[in-house]
Amino acid sequence: MLKLYQFERTWNIPNLSPFCCKIETYLRMADIDYEIVPVLPIGAPKGKLPYIEDNGRIIADSRFIVTYLKSSYTNLDEDLNDAELAISIAMQRLLEEHLFWAVLYSRWQYTDENWKINKKAIFGRLPPVIRDIVANRTRRKIQRQIYGHGTGRHQAEEIFALGKQDLDALSAALANKKYFLGDQPTTLDSSAFGLLINIIGCPIESPLKDYGLTKKNLSDYVNRVKHEFYQNL
Repeated sequence: MLKLYQFERTWNIPNLSPFCCKIETYLRMADIDYEIVPVLPIGAPKGKLPYIEDNGRIIADSRFIVTYLKSSYTNLDEDLNDAELAISIAMQRLLEEHLFWAVLYSRWQYTDENWKINKKAIFGRLPPVIRDIVANRTRRKIQRQIYGHGTGRHQAEEIFALGKQDLDALSAALANKKYFLGDQPTTLDSSAFGLLINIIGCPIESPLKDYGLTKKNLSDYVNRVKHEFYQNL
């Protein structure tokens, strides 16, 4: 059976990683059997989660995992036309290459309280003697990544202003549809759900979360997808 390596469940959401949540949601939407292996990214391929192991192959990075799942199992996008596929790719880039960094900032840098919540969720099971060392080293590393990306060079209000623009775009694109591209879930929905539930459905407080909760269609969407595909949570 396919094995999905990801962070342990917490916060009553599928996963605290938008990308781990994306892959598990794709698996559920595509009705692919899998087994979860809770791990930390220490020693993971490419140093990140998630990754999968299937038929002797190990595949890392959610984009390449989805490509593999499409070719080896079920392609959720097989009925999309070229224009819809283009929209899907563009919206996933907005989610994963832009909005994601505002989410990362809110957890690892924005406030000490958010950092404490994030630290406990990720590193809480490590032995006390090494927990603070590993957590603080990881925090400094990720803060450097946020700065290197460019997001960390802005003030907090500027970062969240950009994130709010992304939420406006997502809300307008979803409108009153069940899923982003119609009545059936696609790869875009696995990505959107992974990011959105990690903004409005977790205990990390920020102006981004507050604004996301004002977007009723996005909140309804998150609740609908969670109810349909994660009834056991």
